[in-house]
Amino acid sequence: MDREANKSYSFADAERWNLRQMWAMTPDERLDLAKELKDRVFGANAPDVRESEWAK
Repeated sequence: MDREANKSYSFADAERWNLRQMWAMTPDERLDLAKELKDRVFGANAPDVRESEWAK
């Protein structure tokens, strides 16, 4: 996904732009973005929470 910038003059305009940007993405783009954000925050080798329940 390419980065885009938008200058809004109100919170309502910013929210509308944000929603339009999210609606324009395909499900695969959303999943890729979520994975990229997870990797940035927790690192690439973070354990999956869903798998940790089975370890108990």
